Amino acid sequence: MGAGHSDLPAARGRGGLRAARSRGVGERTAPLRLAASLPAPVLAAVPVTRLERQGLARVHESTADSLAQRGDWQGAYQHLRRVVELLASGADEPAGEPEELRREVERLRREHAEAREQSLRDSLTTSYNRRYLDERLATVLAAGACVALADIDLFKQVNDAHGHLVGDRVLRTVVTLLTADLPEAGFCARYGGEEFALVLPGASAAQAVAVCEAARRRIHHHPWQEFAAGLRVTVSIGVGQPGGELSEADDLLYAAKHAGRNAVAFRDPSDQRWVRLAGSAGRRRILRTVAS
Repeated sequence: MGAGHSDLPAARGRGGLRAARSRGVGERTAPLRLAASLPAPVLAAVPVTRLERQGLARVHESTADSLAQRGDWQGAYQHLRRVVELLASGADEPAGEPEELRREVERLRREHAEAREQSLRDSLTTSYNRRYLDERLATVLAAGACVALADIDLFKQVNDAHGHLVGDRVLRTVVTLLTADLPEAGFCARYGGEEFALVLPGASAAQAVAVCEAARRRIHHHPWQEFAAGLRVTVSIGVGQPGGELSEADDLLYAAKHAGRNAVAFRDPSDQRWVRLAGSAGRRRILRTVAS
């Protein structure tokens, strides 16, 4: 294991950063490319065997890849530099203090798990992001989960009238209110812009509608005027059937929009060709049909 191994982390690092380069930020990966050209000092901190060094290198490399995916180039560089040092340190040595090695591995695993979690979170709202939703959706739908889509009504007007700082605060608060009473294993993911997916494993259609209607009421009655004078925020929500495709929730969301907004739309359980609106909205708005 000589200096020739210094190319190994660079090659793997390039694979982990391909998506970032395609977004035009390749110049920010220079620290990562530099890691592969560093001299390989003899590692003396923890005397371990070659196999143990290789195991540590894999953990560092995986952590570096996760950090790079969320844009933490400095953190990724430090981990790739550690990979270079581990792989270049060469000869087998007598096993050192195993407890010290275990502590380092545990620390790296925790850091990798934290980096992985952060890469699946939306940076503004801290809800899960579209990537997480895409990873989970097929599995939860196959298990019969209900999925709802919620959209902030007339959100562009909020930004235009009150500014983007207020708009950002509205987005964060809406997520807090949407997730305040989710069932166990349920989660919220930012689907795009001001649109959010609510995933409700184990909920019946009626339970999913009740959860979403409660969230709509919380948002409707929130004291938004404390954010800015005259500010009013509501959401429209479409609630799909258990195991139904996301497109069904999307159709129902737009049914709620066309019915006047600030409503939760769902399919009539007695006749799937019809859409009903939950709560008080059902008494004051016209029901609409959508494609089955």
